[in-house]
Amino acid sequence: MKKFLSIVGVLLIIGVYVYEQYLKTTDTNTVESPYSQEENLSRKKDNAYYLPSSTTGAVVYHNDYALSYSEQHEQAEWVAYLLKKSDIVYTKRKRPYFNEDKSVKTKSADWRSYKNSGYDKGHLCPAADRRKTVVSYNETFLTSNISPQNHDFNAGIWNELEQTVRTWAKSYNDVYVVTGGVLKGNLKTIGKDRVSVPNYFYKIIFKDQGDSSKMIGFIIPNKPNEDKKLQSYVVSIDKIEAETGIDFFSKLDDALEASLESSINTNGWRFR
Repeated sequence: MKKFLSIVGVLLIIGVYVYEQYLKTTDTNTVESPYSQEENLSRKKDNAYYLPSSTTGAVVYHNDYALSYSEQHEQAEWVAYLLKKSDIVYTKRKRPYFNEDKSVKTKSADWRSYKNSGYDKGHLCPAADRRKTVVSYNETFLTSNISPQNHDFNAGIWNELEQTVRTWAKSYNDVYVVTGGVLKGNLKTIGKDRVSVPNYFYKIIFKDQGDSSKMIGFIIPNKPNEDKKLQSYVVSIDKIEAETGIDFFSKLDDALEASLESSINTNGWRFR
């Protein structure tokens, strides 16, 4: 009987090992891009115009978003993407496993660092923004696109903001989004990879309309919302730059950039 139990134990260990190796080798990046080479070049060119500065130099381009990875904090300091009205579909997609991002030279965090941490694997580019194709959807489950988020924050005020951004994209045909955690100060870490837990998250939404362009920014604490309205978290982009050390939208005309980034203006932004 003891011999039988020993054999069962060995088989269980082998099974767990094989499963973990499968998760390690399952990579959404091996799926071909849904866009032609010409379309990919066009999308990257459009993205490059709006990309923020990278304080780490580790910029990664995926099919539907770009990011700057911080190895020190094991997450992106920013994720940036254009959200079009046509991107917003309600097709149900099967949620894939979270995978390491092999495009990050230093390797992104192992998803196991989040296990039993008490924090959600919070998407930066939301999966709901990328349901249009399987490739786009699966890409959002790379660990370079997640950050530790308090569950009530993730499912509450942050989810409300993400839904509001989709409403704006539908109203204005497209908006440009930059988002991430504020990776500053002595932050708590989780897991063997020591993933930093941001105390705050920011999001910037930009609508390019030439001289009548508009921009709005938010900084929200990574904790349950205290019955505050979303509008109460609106801040200037200058404030976000001061908190993060990142230069946003530097390729805009200097006068327009200064005007947009210094103001706190909710005009033209309809809240849910």
